[in-house]
Amino acid sequence: MGLDLKPLINPSFIKLRDLSNRVIAVDAFNTIYQFLATIRGPTGELLSNSKGEVSSHLSGLFYRNVNLLSDNIKLVYVFDGKPSYLKFREIERRQQAKEAATEKFKDALEKGRFEDARKFGQATSVLTEKMVEESKTLLSYLGIPTIQAISEGEATAAYLTNTDQVYACASQDYDSILFGAKRLARNLTISGKRKVPNKNAYVDIVPEMFLFEDILSQMKLTKAQLIDVGILIGTDFNPGGIRGIGPKTALKLIQKYSKLEEIKSIEKELARIPYGEIRDLFLQSEISTLPDLEFTAVNYDKVVGLLCDRMNFSLDRVNGALEKLKASIDSRNQSLEQWF
Repeated sequence: MGLDLKPLINPSFIKLRDLSNRVIAVDAFNTIYQFLATIRGPTGELLSNSKGEVSSHLSGLFYRNVNLLSDNIKLVYVFDGKPSYLKFREIERRQQAKEAATEKFKDALEKGRFEDARKFGQATSVLTEKMVEESKTLLSYLGIPTIQAISEGEATAAYLTNTDQVYACASQDYDSILFGAKRLARNLTISGKRKVPNKNAYVDIVPEMFLFEDILSQMKLTKAQLIDVGILIGTDFNPGGIRGIGPKTALKLIQKYSKLEEIKSIEKELARIPYGEIRDLFLQSEISTLPDLEFTAVNYDKVVGLLCDRMNFSLDRVNGALEKLKASIDSRNQSLEQWF
């Protein structure tokens, strides 16, 4: 479901080149789920190789990261660990939604309603352990380090920004803001367009940057108060939030009453939510001991072996993308050599 902060915060619009030579921590699950939802065949099926192994996630990871690496953007992918028990309700809701979408997808396919099949297919995505391991393998071949979080990957990514190990988090969700991420980058895509849900139409998009301190300043809130706004709106730990309260009302209530406990009109509904635990989770998330970030050289042969030999990707397309990356790296190296 995600946190709906969009009506309350204003981004700075940036260009990808503004992130050149910066390190960006990518919300791995958020990104891979996007690929599983959008990289599909004309009737909604996931892309796969001759053995029926799904390849949509690898396609998205390869082409997006090759382009970002070509722009000299350094990346580290942060993978979720075990979810908090507070998230079980949201996980159950998502599972039920996927099961319902799967039934509609199958029915649409059987009846030849292929446009509907594609729409429902996008809502059936399941990220398996096999896909996670394949993703980590491909990223390692591209020289991109990965981090396995103990629990919420967004909490670990936010921590990385606040210890200045990375410049910003990258995610389409806003949750990392509640974890205190110093900077959040959105729309780090390669196409500049995004499909409108349930429509055969696309909208132009540009990369966005949100600064945590600016958000607090604009809203005149503390971090704890911003978290309370999030709880009123609804987070993954309390889906739906407080009935009848949208983002703008939530902000006004916290600006007026300072904290959830002082809002008498929602006492009964608030009593059903473990808001104290949710607040503490955002304020004091468990962070794993993090390894030093090690950026290695691209292993071109292993990339081709995984994508082309095993997953049946087009050798010409993969080599074309890798040649672009190699040319970009060689150009940067030559520029550096001129200084010596």
